[in-house]
Amino acid sequence: MFSRITGIGSFLPGQAVSNHELARRGIATSDEWITSRTGIGFRHLAENGETSSDLGLEASRRALSAAGLEASDIDLIIVATSTPDYIFPSTACLLQSKLSNHGATAFDVQAVCSGFVYALTIADKFIHSGSHKRALVVGSEVFSRILDWSDRATCVLFGDGAGAVVLEASDRPGILATSLHADGAHHGILSVPGSVCNGKVIGDPFLRMDGQAVFKFAVRVLAEVGEECCAAAGIPSAGIDWLIPHQANMRILEATARKMKVPMDKVIVTVDRHGNTSAASIPLALDEAVRERRIRAGQKVLLAGVGGGFTWGAVLFEL
Repeated sequence: MFSRITGIGSFLPGQAVSNHELARRGIATSDEWITSRTGIGFRHLAENGETSSDLGLEASRRALSAAGLEASDIDLIIVATSTPDYIFPSTACLLQSKLSNHGATAFDVQAVCSGFVYALTIADKFIHSGSHKRALVVGSEVFSRILDWSDRATCVLFGDGAGAVVLEASDRPGILATSLHADGAHHGILSVPGSVCNGKVIGDPFLRMDGQAVFKFAVRVLAEVGEECCAAAGIPSAGIDWLIPHQANMRILEATARKMKVPMDKVIVTVDRHGNTSAASIPLALDEAVRERRIRAGQKVLLAGVGGGFTWGAVLFEL
């Protein structure tokens, strides 16, 4: 039993917010400062009250439509998010309710920016085991809620959005190989080091990052796990048609491509228009590339993610 992606969808909230608009809002930055360091020009920000399950709902509806399925056909729902609606129940269960799906297995995965790769790998294992037939895998984030808008080193990098895929059982291979890793020893270079206790925030509730340390770590492990995943499938990295890395910033994308010896014209880039949407970034980029008919049936696509934890992983599939 194999699994294949049969439907893809994505959703971005509101209007695109430019670097110039951030500067007009009083953030001590400029378009030149942001674009020269990150390649980011725009991002989307959720409205007050708009949650990860809301964004995920729109992306899921589009993925289900693309697959020609109803929500009731799904027997597994996995949501990758670091910005859940509640402490509990899971965002997956809230999304399940909004989809009017009853009885499917539903849970969240927390691997930050690697979350979608983790969730897709887990769904593939469920289907490969024969226990489930149709999975909805969602990456959805409202990172704008955990940003310190006085910290220009972090707040300009991130955006909100959601992406989803439908993964179905098949007698033909679709997911060709997966690889996941983590090393909690590096948790301090990217985290939200706060919690809620007795109704009060304990610690720091905002995202904090050591940018240089993250850059070095991310480029190394993205390239390594990409090569590892290709090797597991018996395919050289030169044999892939497309590379979709986590859309963190342009420098990381370019450096990863160089290390893997993948030309930039085979790398899908959306970070310039979406910013870093964490677990949503890879499915957002995948959906855009498929809708634009750059990625076509029969092509081999490598997804590679890295996120706080630190976590990292890759999925190689044939569309």
